Amino acid sequence: MTDAPTLLIAWHSRTGGSEALARAAAGAGGRARLVAAPDVTPETLQDAGGYLFVGPENLAALSGAMKEMFDRCYYPCLGKLEGRPYATIICAGSDGEGAQRQLDRIATGWRLRRVADPVIVNTAAQTPEAILAPKTIADDRLVEARALGAALAEGLAAGIF
Repeated sequence: MTDAPTLLIAWHSRTGGSEALARAAAGAGGRARLVAAPDVTPETLQDAGGYLFVGPENLAALSGAMKEMFDRCYYPCLGKLEGRPYATIICAGSDGEGAQRQLDRIATGWRLRRVADPVIVNTAAQTPEAILAPKTIADDRLVEARALGAALAEGLAAGIF
């Protein structure tokens, strides 16, 4: 880890909603590192001071790419991330609770410490056409994501977390 811990924003998006939220959260400036889930390695996680996991809920669970990231990195990081702060943003067509629970269980296994309430952005996409369509996230939700990213990055820099 570096002297000034960075916030890793690990994300996956299929229709653009989670990507927009992750990019908004990365507005925290040079203290946040935005990395797509397929590109996250155990070293990427170990080098970060804290985490913001941003992804979609697909079929009441984390998207496959987010789950694959955790599958690849879980055991190499086990025992190496304990106590580090994390937060989450889930982009969902309905309640997002299944993906949120799944992500929290993984974070519990790593002994991460949740430092912000879960954020679930409901796009209300319920038809096949709406589910597959590119997502536009409301400005107030992007502001919320930006504020969360900034708060996490500032908390890491100030040594609060």
